[in-house]
Amino acid sequence: MSTAHYAVNGATAVITLDNPPVNGLGLELRSGIVAGLDRAAADPKVKAVVLIGTPRAFSGGADIREFNTPKMTAEPNLHNVIRALEAMRKPVVAAISGNCMGGGLELALGCHFRIAGPGAQIGLPEVKLGLLPGAGGTQRLPRLVGLEHALNMIVSGAPVPSEMFKGTPLLDDFVTGDLLEGALAFAQKAVADKRPLKRVRDLKVRHANVEGYIHFARTSVGAMAGPFPAPLKCVEAVNAATLPFEQGLAREREQFAELVMTPESRALRHAFFGERAASKLPDVPEGTPTRPIRKAAVIGAGTMGGGIAMNFLNAGIPVTVLETKQEALDKGLGIIRKNYESTVKKGKLKPEKMAERMKLLTPTLKYEDLGDADIVIEAVFEDMAVKKAVFEKLDQVMKKGAILATNTSTLDVDQIAAFTRRPADVVGTHFFSPANVMRLLEIVRGKKTAKDVLATTLALAKTIRKVAVVSGVCDGFIGNRMIHQYGRESQVLIMEGALPQQVDKAMEKWGMAMGPFRMGDLAGLAVGWYIRKRHYAEHPGMPRAVVADRICELGRFGQKTGKGWYAYKAGDRTAYPDAEVDTIIDQARKAAGITPRKLTDEEIVERLVFALVNEGARILEEGIALRASDVDMVYLNGYGFPLHRGGPMLYADSAGLYHVVRRCEQFASNPLTDREFWQPAKLLAQLAAGGKSFAAFDAAGGAVKQAGAKPVKAKPKAKPKPKAQSKAKSRSRAAA
Repeated sequence: MSTAHYAVNGATAVITLDNPPVNGLGLELRSGIVAGLDRAAADPKVKAVVLIGTPRAFSGGADIREFNTPKMTAEPNLHNVIRALEAMRKPVVAAISGNCMGGGLELALGCHFRIAGPGAQIGLPEVKLGLLPGAGGTQRLPRLVGLEHALNMIVSGAPVPSEMFKGTPLLDDFVTGDLLEGALAFAQKAVADKRPLKRVRDLKVRHANVEGYIHFARTSVGAMAGPFPAPLKCVEAVNAATLPFEQGLAREREQFAELVMTPESRALRHAFFGERAASKLPDVPEGTPTRPIRKAAVIGAGTMGGGIAMNFLNAGIPVTVLETKQEALDKGLGIIRKNYESTVKKGKLKPEKMAERMKLLTPTLKYEDLGDADIVIEAVFEDMAVKKAVFEKLDQVMKKGAILATNTSTLDVDQIAAFTRRPADVVGTHFFSPANVMRLLEIVRGKKTAKDVLATTLALAKTIRKVAVVSGVCDGFIGNRMIHQYGRESQVLIMEGALPQQVDKAMEKWGMAMGPFRMGDLAGLAVGWYIRKRHYAEHPGMPRAVVADRICELGRFGQKTGKGWYAYKAGDRTAYPDAEVDTIIDQARKAAGITPRKLTDEEIVERLVFALVNEGARILEEGIALRASDVDMVYLNGYGFPLHRGGPMLYADSAGLYHVVRRCEQFASNPLTDREFWQPAKLLAQLAAGGKSFAAFDAAGGAVKQAGAKPVKAKPKAKPKPKAQSKAKSRSRAAA
């Protein structure tokens, strides 16, 4: 069925783009547009053509469902669709509403005239995928809005309201009423007035000092581009708009082709698709009924509980916050208010909006006041006995059908669910601190978590603007289970000869937002120490983090105490190396009989990143994570992993799994580290041996199952056909 509908209204042909949800320019739609143009050109009664989308979108650009498929580049490609528009001898009017992005804007720029309605969003966001507009956008837009405005739009990738283009050559008219009626009227007048058919390609770029401006742009864009090459390539492509059109278009294509092959663009595209894939569960299909979330409750008004509550307030959902003591409750509410006041001072929130949000907040000291909430999230101390008391009480007071969620970062969600008489309603919602800022939400599915609970929690994550990744149950889930090995190996590195500042600098230079020791000081060391002591009790033979434990024994819990792995000054978050820490490390080495050696930054990076990769592979083996991309989304959105690296699993693909396995085997020969851990994970070894990648693992369907999930049953196989028929068919295939 065509996704471009053709109709004739009087003497005007109307081609309506209809490819939900955003009119992505897939093969069928591209073909339909060209077929419609040919039909209009051949009909003597048709004097003009209107190209229009839906109220939601004229076109959002390329159809992401066709990425990495033959359809993406099949003819007619977007370049040839635009050529067909430009070649029309009857006026073509683009009627723009909703989103007009990327290839959608390039399509509109190929039309002879453009009109728009209020509220339309116009932009070229390709730079956000490490690319540049590849269908003439860098050449046509500067010819209409000028070099500077075009370059700002292309380099930022940010959409611009249609109202900003009133009176510019980009829009020939602005329609405040019915857009189709306005477009038909405009087309009829263009025919009656015999208006020349304007081709944007025929216009000239005008600027008083092109050379000086481009020099300025290269300097300023280069300073903000960081490790990403696309912004500077955008500058060069826009600069080429000053050349003859076809020559500039050729330059654009060259730059685009170069960017497609860069690891940075691959990483950005991986993040884009990974976020969308993470919300899809094979056994929880789209359309699974969800439970209404009209009111929420949070237990605990501390840093985490307050941050979680703010997510609901920001989304306009009333929240009741419970604490055990009035003092703690007042303190928590004060912090929430202070956070909002800070946002108001920065001009990012209007005072009346802050007032609206604070009115949605209800403090209480009584569990009974939570009973009418649709979801309650527990954010109390990371101790199973404490969680038990909370969930037994929730089981008594919460209404039937309420979702009971735990913010635990490491504990067994199945055990927590067993404290209730309704384990199907229990789910893990692991927020990351500060919860009102960090994008990641690990949703932990227990063995008995109901599918509608999962569907509801995934939908809620979108409402509160989180990137949700579903994890099975294990100690630490995806993120903290991996970071445990990362942290453990960082401890081994300092025992071998590195200092915290060398490890941190090596990782930060490589791209991490913070090295492991600075990150620990920022998050606070007390919870990690508590978890380590639990692990020591559960596994008496496990190696101890001698230096980390000693630092905590001295009351050095990070920035909040003024000392941790580093020393801090009042009002100053700078991490200053501390001689006392050096002494503790030196004493621990001597006690263990270790002669320190010099470690290179390269070894530090590989040991820490490949520790994440090896544990990530085990998590995939066990079905705790469904996809390698899910693991990457956890690390990109929750742990400061560099975006241009794409996540630990994509980075491993880039480095080559053969190399990763080889290095793991070499690290396993180190007598000071955990030799058993460094044995390559079975999945990692299998993929490397087969010359495959984690991306191939995902493409093949990812993990077979996730804890608590049953794989979707395959359709029954067709009955075998008679042998004679099968043989005949095989012969015909061979002949073909």
